[in-house]
Amino acid sequence: MLKRPDIIGFMSPPKVYGVPMPLISLKNLEFTYETPERRVEVLRGVSLDIEPGEFVAICGPSGCGKSTLLNILGTLERPSSGQYIYDGDTLDDRTPGQLAQLRAKDIGFVFQSFNLIDSLTVYDNIELALLYRNERDKNRRARIMEAMDRVGIAHRANHLPRQLSGGQQQRCAIARAIVGRPAILLADEPTGNLDSENAAQIFGILKALHLEGSTLVVVTHSPSQADQAERVVEMLDGRIQFTRRRLL
Repeated sequence: MLKRPDIIGFMSPPKVYGVPMPLISLKNLEFTYETPERRVEVLRGVSLDIEPGEFVAICGPSGCGKSTLLNILGTLERPSSGQYIYDGDTLDDRTPGQLAQLRAKDIGFVFQSFNLIDSLTVYDNIELALLYRNERDKNRRARIMEAMDRVGIAHRANHLPRQLSGGQQQRCAIARAIVGRPAILLADEPTGNLDSENAAQIFGILKALHLEGSTLVVVTHSPSQADQAERVVEMLDGRIQFTRRRLL
């Protein structure tokens, strides 16, 4: 099984006969839905491998299938056809409950709209991620404080989301995503609702987490953010048009 990072530490890629094995392998994915008028093809034959510890940016115009692809990566959606292999195991036959357990254990999400619970404090919002994992260990508080310190939000632990700026809310969302020490972080336009200063700070936090070993997949419209990824996946009309790697 995959070696898991500390918050977030170095992670050695598993190998098969000396060759690094992808953390995620998508094979010929299709995603469609029906309307009264027509059949809509959102994803068309998408194949993609993501290696442990890789930083991938998914780009393309609105409506090209970026967010749907990210939702499938995070097991929030099932593909209509094709194969999803995660850490060497196919997910095609997993039950909804099994997929929920996988999400809670291995996947951290950061959304554009933060998705915080308004009635809970920063601390309690972050703690929810551990409760979903059924974590009852005595070190839970220390892990929450560590995650808040990591993103610079510890001084707001007892504040409600409405008492925070947009940048602080996104820091809280990132802390919630990493407190469970997930194998992969998925971020859907994580700076889309922020001003340029806060956007740069939040993206800097995500980059730092990647440099510490986290696998990071970001959907972004920002060319400057995409250029900082190790690999860019460009989509159009539900298909991957091309991928390019950053020249080091």
